[in-house]
Amino acid sequence: MAEDNGQEGMKLNWVDFLVLAGYFVFVLAVGLYTSWKAKKGSVSSYFLASRNMHWIPVGASLFASNIGSSHFIGLAGSGAASGIGIGAFELNAIFVLMLLGWIFVPVYMSAGIFTMPEYLRERFGGQRIRIYLSVLALILYVFTKISADLYAGALFITTSLNVQDDPEWLYVSILILLAIAALFTIAGGLTAVIWTDFVQTILMLIGAFIVMGSSFTEVGGYDSLVVDYFDAKPNVTVKDCGNPPDYAMHFFRSLIPGESDLPWTGMVFGVTVSGIWYWCTDQVIVQRALSSKNMLHAKAGCLLAGAIKFLPLFLLVFPGMASRILYPNKVACVDPDECVKYCGAETGCTNIAYILLVLDLPNGLSGMMLAVMMAALMSSLTSVFNSASTIFTIDIWTRIRRQATEIELLIVGRSFVLVLVIISVIWIPVIQSSPNSQLFVYIQSISSFLSPPVCAVYLLAIFWKRTNEPGAFWGLLIGLVIGLFRFAIEFAFTVPTCGQDKPDPRPEWIRVLVDNVHYLHFGCILLVISMVVTIVVSLLTEPIPDKCLHRLTFWTKDSQEVRVSIREWRNEKEPEADTNKLHLDDAKSVSNKSGISQADPAWKRALFTVCGVSKSSMEEAEDPDAELTAEEKAKRAAEFLEEKKPWTNIVDGCAILIMTAAAFLWGFYA
Repeated sequence: MAEDNGQEGMKLNWVDFLVLAGYFVFVLAVGLYTSWKAKKGSVSSYFLASRNMHWIPVGASLFASNIGSSHFIGLAGSGAASGIGIGAFELNAIFVLMLLGWIFVPVYMSAGIFTMPEYLRERFGGQRIRIYLSVLALILYVFTKISADLYAGALFITTSLNVQDDPEWLYVSILILLAIAALFTIAGGLTAVIWTDFVQTILMLIGAFIVMGSSFTEVGGYDSLVVDYFDAKPNVTVKDCGNPPDYAMHFFRSLIPGESDLPWTGMVFGVTVSGIWYWCTDQVIVQRALSSKNMLHAKAGCLLAGAIKFLPLFLLVFPGMASRILYPNKVACVDPDECVKYCGAETGCTNIAYILLVLDLPNGLSGMMLAVMMAALMSSLTSVFNSASTIFTIDIWTRIRRQATEIELLIVGRSFVLVLVIISVIWIPVIQSSPNSQLFVYIQSISSFLSPPVCAVYLLAIFWKRTNEPGAFWGLLIGLVIGLFRFAIEFAFTVPTCGQDKPDPRPEWIRVLVDNVHYLHFGCILLVISMVVTIVVSLLTEPIPDKCLHRLTFWTKDSQEVRVSIREWRNEKEPEADTNKLHLDDAKSVSNKSGISQADPAWKRALFTVCGVSKSSMEEAEDPDAELTAEEKAKRAAEFLEEKKPWTNIVDGCAILIMTAAAFLWGFYA
């Protein structure tokens, strides 16, 4: 690999495109086959894969749902910019995944819920928290998850094909990707998504290992990398801007503002706050764990995902650092004019670090890695599409159509995916016009502004039974207002980059606040504020009786008592059918009818066929627990958490082993 100071022509040839086409045919075949085999006739089978998934695809899907093209671009880019520090986010996720499997999933499974907002509906009653979180989740999906992945995918496509000035290629490529991702989600539900994620995880790991091996070989191995990185500077410099930081090989960095990009307290506590929100309360992630056939498979799936999370530090962060050594003029550019020439952004080009490594692979391998990047993009998109359609259908649509039949909910869920596709395509120009010099940092900063209140409420809901609906609502609302305020002042001003002789347009108080309170520290502060508000308001208002909390807190997850709904307790005469209690044990309460009749007009029967549902499939997917009494259902929910020995000891031992290994890496690079 040699440094090129100019723009290359199109690197990919017919072999690469042949490999790429083969990838799409293969993955499409997997998706369509699993869609055909999957039971799609009920809400449970479509949204939770009939809760019958094995731990291997669950673990692979957890990883694939998290690792998107934004991770390939973002982690490598941040590694090129400031070293290994960003890898601590990945190691932290290992510990949080254990919390998911051992603390949160048992509560969710015993509660028998489909979505995270639905859990809070059961836990607190009322609708305002559920609707609030549903809308917030959909907004975050569109403007962070989908937008970040599409930006990363667009950056890869335009750089690899050298068509930055031709938007038609970009839109055609993005539309094809969105169409295929939407097809998988609409056709097969969660089963097809999970098995597609499993295949694509294998592709991502194989391709990433190849790039890692190639990059380490080119720079002379690990020992040379950690030495030469500190000398990787561009030929065209501006003052002392863009030099590799002295702390590049350390996780624990200075607390003093301006002396480091990731203070160690933020990396230990702030990352954990965002991590609990993402891994333990976010619909995209938790939905995979909830599809497990039992608790042992759920825990083993979290273990597998945790084991794979060791790899991004070596597969993505270190190669990003190697890319800076190999292409210092492009990756480490600091002069705005030079950066625009190389990547179209004035703020820096570290985001193209991984792309340059891929484009210098031999013919065929470049095409395979392009396929891997598209696999990462599609894994994230399919996961978001499926989870967002679940939230919209169960938490929002059932409020609009309280007597909706189950077939109507299935069609609405599939149709909403199309809405997400349209919004995503419309958002592409906004993504192009506002590139961030470090994509991963951009994503994490937004999470720190918006996620701590949600994290606070879930922690209190699960561990403190005194938490009630008014406390949770005001904790969320006040936390959101404070988070949005920080978000607004953070992005309301265009701050001059290093080397630019322009005045800082921010008022003094905003400059002091933003520059002295790191976004990770802000996340910790916001968590404490939200918790205090929730606790104080809860103590000042009426508590929820114990009879309404069976199997809804960590301390009552094993209860076999019949849970009394908060609505029944309050004796409210709400004009609601059981539509709004759509959890697994009473999913059939939406309607005892399939909504399909031979008397339906031809267009309606055709629509059912396109959506993959029929009267026979509805009958095949009938809930076997439908005829159980409330006492029998409560007993079965508690028994679902029972684990058989010696497997429970094995998974517990593996969890301790994995966390010990993660702690060792933290210490080694501290």
